[in-house]
Formats: sequence, C-alpha cells, structure tokens
Amino acid sequence: MKAKLMILAASLLMTTVATFGSDEPKKAGVAVVPMNGAELVKVIYKSETAGKVQVKVYNAENSVVYSGSFADTKGFILPLNLTQVGYGEYTFEITDASGKRTETLIYEAAKSTNNIRIAKLDAGEGKFLVAVTSPKNEKITVRIFDNFNNLLHNEVKSVNGDFAQVYTVKNLTGTCTFEVSDDAGLVKTVRF
Repeated sequence: MKAKLMILAASLLMTTVATFGSDEPKKAGVAVVPMNGAELVKVIYKSETAGKVQVKVYNAENSVVYSGSFADTKGFILPLNLTQVGYGEYTFEITDASGKRTETLIYEAAKSTNNIRIAKLDAGEGKFLVAVTSPKNEKITVRIFDNFNNLLHNEVKSVNGDFAQVYTVKNLTGTCTFEVSDDAGLVKTVRF
C-alpha cells in the first residue's frame, strides 16, 4: 500500500512539474526592411527570451541564397546586400524556439528619377531651375519648402514633352527643399 502511494505521489508530482514547470517560449518580432532602394535589406529580430535563431533566405526557385544563425540572442539587426543574388522574389525564413516565421520581399530595379532635374542657378539669389523630360502627357507636382519644412509653394503642371521653369524663392533665409513628383509616383527631393 505504501509503495502504491509513493508511485501515485511521484506520478502526480511529475505531472505537476510537466504542467507548471515548463516555460513556453515567448513570442518574437520579425521585420524585413528594405533600405537604399531595396538592394540593402535589414532583418530585424527581437524576442523576450534569449535563444538560438536561424535565418535562411530563399530565392524564387526555393534555393537557399543565405543561411546564418545566432546563438543565445534576444535580438539582432542583420544587414543583407541583395545585389549579389539579383532581382527577384525572396523569402526570409526565421526559426527560433517559438517556431518558424517567413517574410517575402520583391527585389526589383529602383525606379529612375533621371527625368527630373533640379538645380540652383548662379544668376541670382533664390533662383532655381526645375526641368522634366517626359515622352508622354503627364502632370508633375512641384513643392517648395523652407528650412522648417513649411510649404512655400505647391503647383501642378501639365507636361507635354519637355518642361523647364525657373522658380524664384524670395526672402530666403537658410535652406529650402524642392520636391518634384510625376504621374508614375517618382519623387525627387533636393535640399539647397
């Protein structure tokens, strides 16, 4: 009888330890953030508990193009340069004690703003040239801000081919910023 009680007590104690003694891994946060036109990507990981973390990056053909791991870490920022692997869709797989998470990123050529030119003219104080070349009819938006980012000028122009205009910013103290955008969503910002 005493032996049966001991076995029952030991069994109950082991069940209690198994139920209450195990700590579930805490949830972790993962973000994949493109930088500098998306050729540089930062994988950001943060967890409440330290542990081993594995990072794998797969291309569209499901081949591993990067693999690395971190031992006993609560967080990291991992910069990866995608210029070596080329344009395409990439899946970032982050595995830790709480499981596996994936993020997908499409790495593509940055849209060119070469059709927009902004220059300060030497001819006079506060004179700036904005030039846009366009093979089609489109609208461009020209915004001018002062050094406190207050909007000084906002204008939408219809462009049919090439466009150029000299803007005069009167009573300019400090810097000013020109922001020119087109219908395609291309934005060029220049601070003088």
